[in-house]
Amino acid sequence: MQTIGECMTKNPVTIPADLSLGDAAARMFDHGIRHLPVIDQGHVVGLVSERDLALVTGIPGVDKDRVEVTEAMSPHPYIVAPSTPLAQVVAVMHERKLGTAVVMEEGEMRGIFSVVDALEVLMRTLGSE
Repeated sequence: MQTIGECMTKNPVTIPADLSLGDAAARMFDHGIRHLPVIDQGHVVGLVSERDLALVTGIPGVDKDRVEVTEAMSPHPYIVAPSTPLAQVVAVMHERKLGTAVVMEEGEMRGIFSVVDALEVLMRTLGSE
């Protein structure tokens, strides 16, 4: 049985809660990623996606360089332990239409698991047949 800890992206790029939407978008672009855990005082307080940024910055009058990511983030990301079975996490992500799970252990973020990670697992599985 595969676990999320075996399939996750370790040491993901993160952003501080007081970062602007513009800076968050630039960080996503620079790293070629679509999801960023939001950190405040060492704790994960949310998750912001490329879609979240697009929705908020598309509102007339919103200045992406003055609005903080906390205004666009999802404040309650799906959190799992590294030992959680892969199949369980994928089922929940599918059911809830989530793009990412945050992997936590003993209060520390260990990684994230995204749809891209799921596709990598699928490619490896199909390649081994």
